[in-house]
Amino acid sequence: MDIQACTESLRAKVGASSGLDAILKFDCGAEGLVYIDGRSLPNSVSNENQDTDCTIGITLENLTAMGKGELEPTTAFMMDKLKVSGDMSVALKLKRVV
Repeated sequence: MDIQACTESLRAKVGASSGLDAILKFDCGAEGLVYIDGRSLPNSVSNENQDTDCTIGITLENLTAMGKGELEPTTAFMMDKLKVSGDMSVALKLKRVV
């Protein structure tokens, strides 16, 4: 799955209101990023690079696996498959959006 497909998948999951109440992005390095504004109503998902409450550093492969339900966010963190910078409490809400 490419970054655009991940963006569309996350957009469908986030919907109008994710309950996230925060701004986060998944940074997949050279592959791109997915920005989720969970504060705006309706929530928005894009590929813009803006300031966030929390940034998740992750490979596109692992982001795809999380989106498909093949990799749990907590497991990914424990296995060092994602890096969290910023507000850790936002990262704990990842199950709401992936």
